[in-house]
Amino acid sequence: MRLEQLRSVVEIVNQGYSVSCAAEALNTPQPALSRQLRSLERELGIDLFVRNQNRLRGLSRAGTAIHEIAVRVLRDTESIAHIARDFFDVKSGSLTIATTHTQARYALPPLIKQFSVRYPDVEIMIRQGGPAEIIELVRSREADLCIGSESPAAASDIALFACYPMHRIVLTPKDHPLLAVRRLTLESLARYPIITYDSPFIGRSKLVRSFASQGLKPKIVLSAIDTDVIKAYVELGLGIAIIAKLAYDAARDTHLRAIDASHLFEPNTIQLGVRRNDYLRGYVFDFIEMFAPHLKRKRVESMLRGQQHRTSRQ
Repeated sequence: MRLEQLRSVVEIVNQGYSVSCAAEALNTPQPALSRQLRSLERELGIDLFVRNQNRLRGLSRAGTAIHEIAVRVLRDTESIAHIARDFFDVKSGSLTIATTHTQARYALPPLIKQFSVRYPDVEIMIRQGGPAEIIELVRSREADLCIGSESPAAASDIALFACYPMHRIVLTPKDHPLLAVRRLTLESLARYPIITYDSPFIGRSKLVRSFASQGLKPKIVLSAIDTDVIKAYVELGLGIAIIAKLAYDAARDTHLRAIDASHLFEPNTIQLGVRRNDYLRGYVFDFIEMFAPHLKRKRVESMLRGQQHRTSRQ
């Protein structure tokens, strides 16, 4: 049994049981890939896939169990290579961060600057998406870690750590009537058109629930995943915005004004996620601690090995 055979099985499943697509992804001729699969099945004495007229329709019962083990074997093999590389060169490599626009634009720049000074030979890549998308990027190994608000897409193979609460503000043009209100209420907000985050963001559902708890329905006229887009439409007078407090910069947003709304809406929890049972290079642990100082390496390693299953702070 060879790693190439196991890799073929895993890639065929990844490609929706298309041998041709798997061959292309592995940069292998299709006949060679088919021979590898047949050779493995002969060696094991079982069919790994259910076939219909020479087409693969799914995994057999035995194939399902073997596929799970093959995924672990390939992942562990990759970890061996990472460990060797880490000991050979501890300060160079790459770090891919999957994150939301708000974090990429407002939370991460000073941190990444600090990290780059410490590790000038580490290439940093930022992949942006919604909360569910960034978790999937980590799950599929397209990113080393993700940073964003809570997501219903969380899964057992991703360890999530609570980092900090993110409160909300109401953003208005600089001459808006709400600026004269002594204490902001949901009733006063409900009188105006509202611009906020798109529905994949859990903050959107929390916002709607807050209004509903008072028998109110907000008039949401526009939603977006990009906070800067939301700001642009507030400046145009389309409505007021309910966004993360982090995203307001008085020095830059000179045409806008912010009103604290932390007493009206439940805060989102910003979480950092990594794959369980994965090997992280030393500089990744340093980045995690720089972003969330309470996430020491020992604690993160403990959770990655499955020794604890909580995401709240200790």
